[in-house]
Amino acid sequence: MATELTTHERMTRMLAHKDADRVPITDSPWGSTLARWRREGLPGDVAWDRYFGLDQFQSIGVDNSPRFEVKTIEETDEWVITHTQWGATIKSWKKHGGVPEFIDFDVRDRDTWAKAKARMTPTRDRVDFKRLQENYARWRSEGAWITAGFWFGFDVTHSWFLGTDRVLMAMVEDPQWMIEVMNRELDMSIAMHEMVWDAGYHFDSIYWPDDMGYKGKTFFSIDMYREIVKPIHKRAADWAHARGVKVHLHSCGDVRSFVPELIEIGIDALNPLEVKAGMDPAWLKRTYGKQLAFHGGLNAVLFGDMQKMEQHMRQIVPILKQNGGYILSSDHSVPDSVSFKEFGRFIELAKELGRY
Repeated sequence: MATELTTHERMTRMLAHKDADRVPITDSPWGSTLARWRREGLPGDVAWDRYFGLDQFQSIGVDNSPRFEVKTIEETDEWVITHTQWGATIKSWKKHGGVPEFIDFDVRDRDTWAKAKARMTPTRDRVDFKRLQENYARWRSEGAWITAGFWFGFDVTHSWFLGTDRVLMAMVEDPQWMIEVMNRELDMSIAMHEMVWDAGYHFDSIYWPDDMGYKGKTFFSIDMYREIVKPIHKRAADWAHARGVKVHLHSCGDVRSFVPELIEIGIDALNPLEVKAGMDPAWLKRTYGKQLAFHGGLNAVLFGDMQKMEQHMRQIVPILKQNGGYILSSDHSVPDSVSFKEFGRFIELAKELGRY
């Protein structure tokens, strides 16, 4: 194809498993990575993704939390401890990226959950309609792909709301409690995105993070997935498909054993295909490429050696882009060890290899 397509046109073709001019290209640099790039030459008045000519993705988010008080508990030059709207106490580092340290959680049992649940009522002030009024028409005119950012499921519940040990134990000892919590999170996401949709701000896909694996394993068995999490995932997918909207799931770790289940409930695209955890993007494409689109699959560990990253890209991108169904990015995010020049080369190669 000689004609340069918009991101929306590219994504539409990719999710229909058709060729385009090239694959869509995106990624997620850390805040500290962007700070480094600014020091190394990235203009301060230009968005990083536009500077590199990446595809334009926009997200519509809502606040489905219990709206606990957000406050700073302690702060130094190196880190800050905060209490979040989800009732988590977290420690975040100021000078480098990565996942925060989770220190404590307000919701610990059914009694504290009941108090949190009572605070989770959908209201219009949980949606930033002003941002949509100011930007939505431009997003559409630019051909952006617009995503509804949902926030529910196992990962949200254990990481941001209740704590990992507590959730995993409850999935064994009190699964109905976990089903209730995750369903309430989804109820809130659906109710407020229905407000968005009914106001005329339509989106092209729903996307949510639900990391269900780690290195070589899933956090829980496939039977537990089928009993607790899968019906909730399916409800989100059904809601989206009823509106003609695609379904895009982010699940870190080795979730190969869950892929047939995800296809069965109608997931359209899976991200991030985390190589270091055991995911094999080439095998996934050969096995499920006619039924599922893939997003990611480029081993972020190799950012530490750009020569190896280039070899990896030359090997895997031609496989993943066959017959469409691929969105190019790393399998995690871009750490601050990656220089401005190195990332520029990564994107240059992505455009070269991703062209049809």
